[in-house]
Amino acid sequence: MLISLVALAAAVSPISADRIKTDVRTLSSDPFLGRGPGEAGEDKTIVYIAQQFAAAGLEPAGDHGSWYQDVPLVRLDRRPGATLTLQFGDWHRSLALGRDATLGFRNPGDTKLSGAPLVFAGYGIVNARLGWDAYAGIDMHGKVAVVLANDPDFEAGRDLGFEGRRLAFEGRVGEKFAAAAKAGAAGVLVIHEDAAASYPFLQLASGDALPTMVIAPLQPSAGFMLSGWLRNDVAVEMLSHAGLDLAALKVRARDAAFRAFPLRDGSVTASGSATATSIVSHNVLGKLPGASRPDETVLYGAHWDANGQNGPVAGDDIRNGAVDNATGTSELIEVGRGIARGRRTARTVVFAAWTAEEKGLLGSEYYAAHPIYPLATTAAVINLDPHVVLPAARDIELIGGGRVSLEADLRRVAGAHRLSIVDEPAIEAGWYFRSDQFSFAKRGVPAITFRAGRNLVEGGTAKGAALVADYNARRYHQPSDAFEPSWSFAGTVQEATVAYELGVQVANAATWPSWNTGTDYATLRAATNGDRKGLQ
Repeated sequence: MLISLVALAAAVSPISADRIKTDVRTLSSDPFLGRGPGEAGEDKTIVYIAQQFAAAGLEPAGDHGSWYQDVPLVRLDRRPGATLTLQFGDWHRSLALGRDATLGFRNPGDTKLSGAPLVFAGYGIVNARLGWDAYAGIDMHGKVAVVLANDPDFEAGRDLGFEGRRLAFEGRVGEKFAAAAKAGAAGVLVIHEDAAASYPFLQLASGDALPTMVIAPLQPSAGFMLSGWLRNDVAVEMLSHAGLDLAALKVRARDAAFRAFPLRDGSVTASGSATATSIVSHNVLGKLPGASRPDETVLYGAHWDANGQNGPVAGDDIRNGAVDNATGTSELIEVGRGIARGRRTARTVVFAAWTAEEKGLLGSEYYAAHPIYPLATTAAVINLDPHVVLPAARDIELIGGGRVSLEADLRRVAGAHRLSIVDEPAIEAGWYFRSDQFSFAKRGVPAITFRAGRNLVEGGTAKGAALVADYNARRYHQPSDAFEPSWSFAGTVQEATVAYELGVQVANAATWPSWNTGTDYATLRAATNGDRKGLQ
């Protein structure tokens, strides 16, 4: 009789679905209040994680021999009463925030923008190496840029220099904001399209009232004042009053010679106020010291935060984050248990539960800027940020593939469990830039992240894709991302087992993982080669 994939995984893995399920149930329960950084649920969350680390046999790896690393943040809350209005000649439309548009202020206190000219800036891309600059020669001071989501390659059908259909770094919304701000813009409004953004407008709209955060100290901006998204039909209506068609504009914007231009008689008026509050959140860190090379580390990470108690939906104001990321945090804890029960690895293994990933990877970014264990001698980062709790699958999805030598190791480990490695289906979503591994990758540390695949043992890809689509449309970042007692966590066990075995192999290896030739971050790693000279 053939052994089922689930039974095979259980036979060779120290990873327990029941233990993961218990941790997810606890971390995503209402008493944890959505695990918002600096909110009432944080203390309960970080204490629980530290307790599980200690029970697993890990040692404290934070500041001053504690379990924690302090992460100073500033929280910005938009006060009620904010307004956003579009105008073209005699036509104007007051937008309902959280329905027609979203709006975020960049500074504390009052923000007022009256009749600021609207400028269409295409994809808002600035890349000197490729010869793209949407703002070259354009005076953007006091003006608001209207930009498209994603990058010029997304629907072009060819590679214009931005990695084809896979989202390039410059296509990230945050990079569009930064480019517009550097050009002198007063703000940016992004035209939403489901495919280009990789998520429905509901996710943005329901999060419109959520606070934003930055690493302290807050750096106020005198010029760049606001950012937001426009629902697609609102943007199409706006463009029509300028005599423009969205589809035609996208074609024009795919040319490196494209330059921003005024939207005829178009302007935007916005007003509102934001309150700034200083908080100290915490990364939770545990370790298993290496037996022979303790100064070399392998780092597992997962973010513990969700979106807290903010912006109620259908009367529910707790965004429990059962999948995102109580599941990844529980995997992190369980991998720690598994490694602690085995023979001590040569390299030190560090387990990090990051704060404020949902606010811009802030916890991992703070650690990477203030590392407790040197980045030069961090052999690899393995990030755990699953997207859906799925049944047993036949594959593992690699996020942002083609970058690191670890991918060959991943294929070997997964293959031993009869799991194939496939590229992430939604490469246009840019997931490699959207989770905590990127804080390390951009500093040259080889970093990898992957997820349980959607080619399910029972039901195949059709069923798996349907489960993912349902989660994306109805649960992602919503209060409805809640624990389901029916979850088997079979796919989660597969994912965690592969992560466990990959990390153990790296922790015992005599070699250092590397970036593939020609990747963006290889030169950054090479700059620290001297720090690893003489080490195995």
